[in-house]
Amino acid sequence: MIRSALGVAALSLLLWSQSPTAQTPVPKDPLCDLRTSERVVAIGDVHGAFDRFVAILQEARLIDARRRWIGGRAVLVQTGDIPDRGNDSRLAFDLLKKLEGEAKSAGGRVYALLGNHEIMRLRGEFAYVSAAEYAAFRTRDSEDLRERYYALLVNELKTRTRAAGAAFDEPAFRQKFLDETPLGFVELRQAFLPDGPYGRWLRGHTAMVKINGVAFVHGGTTPAVAAMGCAGINAAVRAELQKKTITDDASATIVTDSQGPLWFRGLVSDLPTITGEALNGILRSLDARALVVGHTVAEIADDTGARRALGRIRVLFDGRVLQIDTGMVGGQFFPGGRASALELQGATITAVYEGSREVLKASGITPRLRHAPR
Repeated sequence: MIRSALGVAALSLLLWSQSPTAQTPVPKDPLCDLRTSERVVAIGDVHGAFDRFVAILQEARLIDARRRWIGGRAVLVQTGDIPDRGNDSRLAFDLLKKLEGEAKSAGGRVYALLGNHEIMRLRGEFAYVSAAEYAAFRTRDSEDLRERYYALLVNELKTRTRAAGAAFDEPAFRQKFLDETPLGFVELRQAFLPDGPYGRWLRGHTAMVKINGVAFVHGGTTPAVAAMGCAGINAAVRAELQKKTITDDASATIVTDSQGPLWFRGLVSDLPTITGEALNGILRSLDARALVVGHTVAEIADDTGARRALGRIRVLFDGRVLQIDTGMVGGQFFPGGRASALELQGATITAVYEGSREVLKASGITPRLRHAPR
């Protein structure tokens, strides 16, 4: 596509390069030793399903009808993948940003973790962005801004083709550009640059929090990544988010590698690559009793053999892993999907859905500490 081939140079996008090794000494991370006797609520992938996100926050008694924080000293963990697929991720981002401040003022906390789709937005990878997502960034100046962007690309292409002694078919290029660059595209891309409002906000976040000995992360961890420890993982992710070198390569790093904490599926896939024994080692490395992960939708086969979302939080490894991505966005992406939240309060673990609650048997995740979150 035109915008992926040339947009990196035109808009000065990011490079993710090498991150610290597992052996690099890292300071203690307060996010890796949070303690509370209050409710902890975790919500998985949103993917632009703003209305469902609001509904489950209300069902979990965290916000009211006016979308204001009413959770008091409760802790909300959103495990990443706010954007893409659905139509309203900008609204979901804005709500989370607002709730961070409101919760803190009330003595609670909101921890918005990074998912692989947040990293894709920061990298300028928009394969899963819907037309409505671009439209959400459209302004009255969008046509002018798109023309200025077009001029940058045309000048760059003319320089390249002239240097190569090749012909440049500008009418054909312009038609392709208009087909692939909807109004609002440039504004969206700028918003996720390092100095853009969403890019700057996301770079202030990280991959993992650990609350009462329970580790929350988007995808999961391999034994090798877990060996870095929670603080080491977060330090490596933060280091990547500071890199601004422009490149067309997606070199594998902790935030882009399929084995990294934002992408790994081996704990919850139908054919998990992690055994119970390996999970024990992962939890020891993280000094955790259990893992709560999103990223992968729990699925079942229907009567025809087609795959569909299970629509329920899944308890794995006797409660040492909880899979909370229930396909909130639903529809064509995850038929059968619905919004959910995992509530941890004392020794009670509850799956919260719109209109119903289910107490789960998950002995490995029982919290034990009794003072407010730091």
